[in-house]
Amino acid sequence: MNGLEFARCTTAGGFRRVLVHACPAQLSLEVSTDEGTRIAQADLERQGDYSPMTMVSLGDPGPTRTEVWPDESMYGLPVLISGGEVGILQAWEHASDRSWWRWSVEFANHKGRPADWAPEGQHLQR
Repeated sequence: MNGLEFARCTTAGGFRRVLVHACPAQLSLEVSTDEGTRIAQADLERQGDYSPMTMVSLGDPGPTRTEVWPDESMYGLPVLISGGEVGILQAWEHASDRSWWRWSVEFANHKGRPADWAPEGQHLQR
């Protein structure tokens, strides 16, 4: 696929699901370990209507994509944002007709990015 690189993100290890904000209709996904070993690859196309959030899940037989309107069950998941930033979803609300939405994401960083690091008190879903 030809196109603009949307994001190259680094997260702590162990996540089986991530949210992607404003995901392009065609997503070429590669998931690698800290050492650079590719563990998953897929070309995932949007099925159905646009949503401001896309859930990407790693499973068997491979990665899947679902357009979602987050709820409380998704709080604590990483959110990949264009440009490479990764935050943790803290809150989400939207109108029943989906004409507006409001959300909060927490960002935290650590020098060297150890794979198991998280700020004290941060709620993560793995």
